[in-house]
Amino acid sequence: MTIPTEPIGSLPRSPALRNAFAEHAAGNLGDSELARVQSEAVADTLAQLEKLGSPVLVDGDQGKPSSLTYPLTGLAGLATDGAVIPFADGHTRQLPALTGGPFRYQVRAETYLRAARAHTSCPVKQTVVAPSALSLLYPANGIDGYSREAFLGDLADEAEAEIRGCLDAGAHRVQLDFTEGRLSLKLDPSGGLLNDFVALNNKVLDRFAEDERARLGVHTDPGADQDSTHSLDVDYTGLLPRLFQLAVGSFYLQLASEPDPARVLQAVADQLRPGTRVFIGVIDPTDPRVESPEEVRDRVLEAARYIPVDQLGTCDDAGFAPFADDTSTSREMAFAKIEARLRGTELAAQVLGL
Repeated sequence: MTIPTEPIGSLPRSPALRNAFAEHAAGNLGDSELARVQSEAVADTLAQLEKLGSPVLVDGDQGKPSSLTYPLTGLAGLATDGAVIPFADGHTRQLPALTGGPFRYQVRAETYLRAARAHTSCPVKQTVVAPSALSLLYPANGIDGYSREAFLGDLADEAEAEIRGCLDAGAHRVQLDFTEGRLSLKLDPSGGLLNDFVALNNKVLDRFAEDERARLGVHTDPGADQDSTHSLDVDYTGLLPRLFQLAVGSFYLQLASEPDPARVLQAVADQLRPGTRVFIGVIDPTDPRVESPEEVRDRVLEAARYIPVDQLGTCDDAGFAPFADDTSTSREMAFAKIEARLRGTELAAQVLGL
């Protein structure tokens, strides 16, 4: 396939894995047994993607209870009254709040990557939470003896160490999940919060050499949890100019669920810089139907009208289950949608004569 195509990250967990997470949280299942169930889920996910012919694999976040808070697993000094993320259907997700420092990741994503690579020889991409998302852990009223500046310095160091660990462990690409980018414009329409997020992320990204940044990417979307979004009503074009300031080689953009994709594609074309690749979303995880390969093909061909083919790739709009308890999409449907992306991207490449 001459148009690169990649999954975004999370895939629905099986009932057995969800039950194992619940039993472990309740104290009824030991660490070793949970690890066994997780390993089986990772192996199954990789095998299914490989069988479909996916050129790049992901572990589907099978080992993570959440793609947002996995570094906090086992961290002491957290309160339960952190920032609340509201979704369009009325449900919310609440972050914990930090109560003390210094801040240290308890789990780094390279752990998941090494476990996944033990099951396959194919290229494996690793997703990591963007430091901007974890910056929301610091409470508005501050922490005695631990300033916000000290916290952000620790956070940048931890994020750098995690990304370097993934690169050293052989990640095909390290993808920063930046779903809070578009949400920030809903929380602060002036763009000040978004500017802070971009500056923090670039503080980390600027520590990497040019050849390393070529293996880094950023994914953004308006949220995709329980078939609902948190910021689809925010104008995408307000995000894109600042998004493309991030110092990475690849961008993964939700587009299939966008009401006016041509407008977004034009904005992308206006911001696109040489040497970067844009993976456009051609599958909507929140849509309860499976897109046809022909529908995907047409979305790719539309994108090719705006983005040079040598800078174009395809992806899903978002992960299918960023939180382990999300059962809105079955594993079977998620893999069927991924297959449609693979086949549709191939059809588009044939039309384009690639």
